[in-house]
Amino acid sequence: MKTIDKLNNSKIPVITFNKKLEQFREVVLFPEKLEKANEILSKVGIPENLKR
Repeated sequence: MKTIDKLNNSKIPVITFNKKLEQFREVVLFPEKLEKANEILSKVGIPENLKR
């Protein structure tokens, strides 16, 4: 196991996830906003700097 000093000096952040958030993985919380965003993207497209 890593020591506290190694974790503090590490450039990689230590992240813990709350398991309760898994219930929202496949749920659309704001369907109206998603529909509007998809409509805008279909008209305008994805900016070049965000394409991979």
